[in-house]
Amino acid sequence: MAKPIIGISCGDLNGIGLELIIKTFSDHRILEHCIPLIFASNKVINFYKKSVTEANFNYAATKEYDHLNNKQVNVFSCWEEEVSINPGQLTDVAGKYAVLSLQTAVAALKQKLIHGLVTAPIHKKNIQSAEFSFPGHTPYLKKMFEVNDVVMMMCADNFRVALVTEHIPVSEIAKNITKETIVSKLNIVHKSLQRDFGIDKPRIAVLGLNPHAGDEGLIGKEEETIIQPAIRDAKNSNMIVVGPYSADAFFARRQHEKFDAVLAMYHDQGLIPFKALARGEGINYTAGLPGVRTSPDHGVAFDIAGKDKADPSSFLSAIFECIDIIQRREAFDENRANPIKKIDPAVFARMEDEEIREN
Repeated sequence: MAKPIIGISCGDLNGIGLELIIKTFSDHRILEHCIPLIFASNKVINFYKKSVTEANFNYAATKEYDHLNNKQVNVFSCWEEEVSINPGQLTDVAGKYAVLSLQTAVAALKQKLIHGLVTAPIHKKNIQSAEFSFPGHTPYLKKMFEVNDVVMMMCADNFRVALVTEHIPVSEIAKNITKETIVSKLNIVHKSLQRDFGIDKPRIAVLGLNPHAGDEGLIGKEEETIIQPAIRDAKNSNMIVVGPYSADAFFARRQHEKFDAVLAMYHDQGLIPFKALARGEGINYTAGLPGVRTSPDHGVAFDIAGKDKADPSSFLSAIFECIDIIQRREAFDENRANPIKKIDPAVFARMEDEEIREN
């Protein structure tokens, strides 16, 4: 395919999102791989451009999708009015325009005006309103694309951690762990590993909910009554799924290296080891959507916002992973539509020889 158009939502105006965007696209080599389209306004871009000392950032302003500059960063003007920017502060204004940027970008993704979306960090508190009552990107995307389920999957090269539950209180985790939910997540992860990551026969590990995976029922029954039956159902659907594993020993013994993905039961169980081992270059991917969405694996970082200290490594990884997934999906779908392309060349040669002999 031609260079994909990658949409970028700007995130919280007072966080590090815009600084990350400017630093990332100051390296013009990335323009060889994609056409960036930032959903924001010229004024907020220019505000942060002044604060990045080594910025080599130029852009073309646009209000139309069919007039993009394919050799430059494009900024789609979502608003024209002056907006108060206070780096490092939690304000309703910053949340309001973060939502506006996200809504515009998601609408473009749904309409296939862009090929993929990378979302800069938002703050869960100041985005709340009568019109937007979601705890984060993932549930909003699920609602907007009208899908039954999605999976929050953290990725760093071949290390992937998916979650059964996401941003809910610890006191509510156990009641949200059901056999049906686990089976649904496993199905999405399995299909995503095949279509989005090009893994023909993915291997998935499942963690237990309780310490020591319940110690055979001594420290909780969920492993025996919920998780193991879910794993059996997945195996009956021809998935390679193993577990449940004790979460602490699993990562300590580096068993995650034997699998294509790990399904954790709750947020911190999966994200603490992931962030410790990914070393700042991990990304967040929403599996199960018709469109491709990635993001960096960190938040708004108010403590360093506006100080030219933000590290763009994770954001850059999110851009390239978005591009890679788009290309893998296209190749997967093309192979499904034209299965003859999957035949090994040696097999094809033998078929030709047999046909010649028969004639």
